[in-house]
Amino acid sequence: MADAQAKFLTGNLFAHTAVMALTASIGLMAVFVVDFVDMIFISMLGKSELAAAVGYAGAILFFTTSFGIGLAISAGALVARALGSGDAELARERTTHALSYGLMFSIVFAVIFWLSLEWMVALLGATGETAELSVHFLQIVVPSVPFLILGMMGSAVLRAHGDARRAMMATISGGVVNAVLDPILIFGLDLELTGAAIASFVARLVIAVVAILPLIRIYGGIVRPRLAGMIRDLAPVLAIAFPAILAQIATPVGQAYVTRAMAGYGEEAVAGMAIVGRMIPVAFGVVFALSGAVGPIIGQNYGAGNMDRVRRGFNAAVLFTALVTVFVSAVLFALRGPIANLFEATGITRDLIYLFCGPLSLAFFFPGVLFVANAAFNNLGQPFLSTFTNWGRNALALIPLVWLGAMIWGPQGVLIGQSLAGVLFGIVAWVLALRCIARGGKPGKTGQEIFGREGRLMALFQARR
Repeated sequence: MADAQAKFLTGNLFAHTAVMALTASIGLMAVFVVDFVDMIFISMLGKSELAAAVGYAGAILFFTTSFGIGLAISAGALVARALGSGDAELARERTTHALSYGLMFSIVFAVIFWLSLEWMVALLGATGETAELSVHFLQIVVPSVPFLILGMMGSAVLRAHGDARRAMMATISGGVVNAVLDPILIFGLDLELTGAAIASFVARLVIAVVAILPLIRIYGGIVRPRLAGMIRDLAPVLAIAFPAILAQIATPVGQAYVTRAMAGYGEEAVAGMAIVGRMIPVAFGVVFALSGAVGPIIGQNYGAGNMDRVRRGFNAAVLFTALVTVFVSAVLFALRGPIANLFEATGITRDLIYLFCGPLSLAFFFPGVLFVANAAFNNLGQPFLSTFTNWGRNALALIPLVWLGAMIWGPQGVLIGQSLAGVLFGIVAWVLALRCIARGGKPGKTGQEIFGREGRLMALFQARR
């Protein structure tokens, strides 16, 4: 069994950030690349309704992924804090209890979701055969949600231990399985959309197994659950998970609104949006990984009481985000033609791809800062600040900006409005994170002003701890 150690209390913070983000992104991109290839395969079938169906289904599956991210944030933050304070036994207990609650919550969530599929697909604006295909795809994939969430939580705990390589291997394994099964099922067995759904289900099962096994075999991270411990850890799990889930769900809510707005311009526009939606996590997988990668670095140093390293770690992550964004944007701009040709994109679909591969990709720096700020909020005991900034971006700013953009520029304006919302609340999150770090993670005036009674409750909870 490996010793539970806090690996981020010493060493170069930029190097820690780069290593954690790059290794985490490899795992993430293994999954995202497969989704990207799925879209290529579906586009090769020459049926626009299939590509649109994947777009609608993706917007809905975003909700399930966001639920899992919220639970993973909670598990990772609690374990990282325990390790930073030198309490290995508490870290093992919190791993067990967090995973137990994750399994229970995800099963209930998946059942409710599965029973509501037709209503949700219709709410997004899908009709006719496209709606039927979307529901069919989701009926196969949604029962795998508990496996995906356990895999995400297990990977978060591995990263809390500083074991980025094994966390990466979980998602890589799922991605490889999906990549192998996709052509066999979609083309070999002529299952088309059904084949893609089955491949996704199996891949999620693999992710869960590969993420959980190292916790058992190497870190002793799964112990016998104790009722007293489960009761004790329910409050801290929910104190982070509930606002983190609320914060994460804001993104698919915003994406659902964007999908609904794009649906008014036809299936070609929805297909273009779906392609861009698959491109973003592939192109910016390193940036997406920052929230989970920076979290353990901030959490361990916060647990050790070293706020100077917390501040420097945050700044290192912002600098890393800027460098990655500029590099990726340059590559996308240079390859915008071949990328559009890969999907045989024409008309509105091609226009949307070109727009993303131009100025909009540079604007992704600000959502990247938002990801880093959320990691700071969650690991400094201020998860409601993540809730505020995410909902501010995906509702308060996004809805009017997307509506205005669509009125002025049509389907391109939908993506422009979405990007402007990210810029606005990326800046807001940046300022709030620096203030939170300067206060040493204490709720202070800002949290109470924003959340009123909730801010005071968070302060009381931290005082009781």
